[in-house]
Amino acid sequence: MTSLERLIREEQELQFDRFDHDTAWALGVALVDAARAAGAPLAIDIRCNGHQLFHAALHGTAPDNDAWLARKSRVVDRFGHSSLHVGERARQEGTTFEEQMRLDRDAYAAHGGAFPVTVRGVGVVGTVAVSGLPQLEDHAFVVRVLSDFLGVPL
Repeated sequence: MTSLERLIREEQELQFDRFDHDTAWALGVALVDAARAAGAPLAIDIRCNGHQLFHAALHGTAPDNDAWLARKSRVVDRFGHSSLHVGERARQEGTTFEEQMRLDRDAYAAHGGAFPVTVRGVGVVGTVAVSGLPQLEDHAFVVRVLSDFLGVPL
């Protein structure tokens, strides 16, 4: 399992200088291009302050993927950390996210694939999320594309 320390480092390193509609579009296109190149059946969602700025559902996805996007993104919105980070923190404390937080399972999912959009000097302003692969692969995909997009080697 991914260590909490690595997840914290990813969040500290993968930050934007600015984030707007054009940035969301360019990032969304980069995610779609990477998913197509990998043959990954992903649904992709980018939000800023609750406003959906980009959405794509590639071949092989289903409406359930959109539900997962929403559930994972709500975790980032509520806790300010990646959905995998929140789930991993609960596991390291010897419990599960569901037991620890007692939130509606139909509304929240601390599974990998949603990552905070953080602007330096501002804080978390949104989410970038993917759904379609196993949770660790969803998370790794987002981190890899963000790393390339921001020019930040991890």
